[in-house]
Amino acid sequence: MEEPLILCDNLVKIYKLDEIEVVALQGLDLKVQAGEVMALVGASGSGKTTLLNVLGGLDRISAGKVIVAGNDLLKLSDAQLDRYRRRYVGFVWQQKARNLIPYLNVEQNVELPMIMAGVASRERREWAGELINAVGLTPRRNHRLAQLSGGEQQRVAIAIALANRPALLLGDEPTGELDSHTAEVIFEIFHTLNRLYGLTVVIVSHDPQIARFVDRVVAIRDGKTSSETKRVSAEMQGPANGDGRQHAEHVFEELVMLDSAGRLQIPKEVRERYNIGDRIRMEETPEGLVLRPVAGAAPPVRRLTEPDEPPEEKPRGIKKLIARLQRRKL
Repeated sequence: MEEPLILCDNLVKIYKLDEIEVVALQGLDLKVQAGEVMALVGASGSGKTTLLNVLGGLDRISAGKVIVAGNDLLKLSDAQLDRYRRRYVGFVWQQKARNLIPYLNVEQNVELPMIMAGVASRERREWAGELINAVGLTPRRNHRLAQLSGGEQQRVAIAIALANRPALLLGDEPTGELDSHTAEVIFEIFHTLNRLYGLTVVIVSHDPQIARFVDRVVAIRDGKTSSETKRVSAEMQGPANGDGRQHAEHVFEELVMLDSAGRLQIPKEVRERYNIGDRIRMEETPEGLVLRPVAGAAPPVRRLTEPDEPPEEKPRGIKKLIARLQRRKL
């Protein structure tokens, strides 16, 4: 089997705020093969955005190992990490303006990163033209951002993210500000780019329908990978509503993921449903393994804070003074 493009082994990320430490990643393991289009999902504070920032070289891990396209990110110097971001990674954000310059047209926006990288004019014009065509904006290449719809602006942002010919495209809620139809168009573009350039795409999303648009969905819970959902089949059904058109009926399979030590996560709602405490009985049967609750086991400890949510800062300076004045008025 080929080496994965992304290998995360026992990742730990700890944020320190004043004297309080918040653990965002707690021994996370993940493998992503080259050419995958996959999504990371999870509740707010689960650690998925922290993981995306680590993969993109925007944040460093506290412990563990993370290798992307042969680069051991923990061992890279700051200068080497800058080169890694420029060479191997493209970013697409939920806020389109983060990638775009409003007074430039589409073509100029896409060429700008190449100008900054010193790419020759002929090469950058050819590559920019190819990218603009790949995202379906050739007729709009001379338009400025104010003349484009939100979906078209996001397509420009995707083309810009590929200006450095990255191996990995990271999307942080790239369809979060788009309607459902436009979001589907964006996901189709991700797959088109995947086929054209062998691009690996990792998307963080809250979209409950995300599994319909990617090859694999990995759920993160409490800073660890907990489950994996894959599409088993997609059969055409219909006509569904009398218009004569067929629709795809997707069938998915969700699997619980084990970490490198063989541990698994049982969701809180499942533990509560079956009255599972801090111990569980595992029995081997001819049909497979059976997990049973243990009578009298202590209930799971409730977290005071989510691992990816730093505690609220105490007001200081002018904020402290304003808070004191407000209390006096009360």
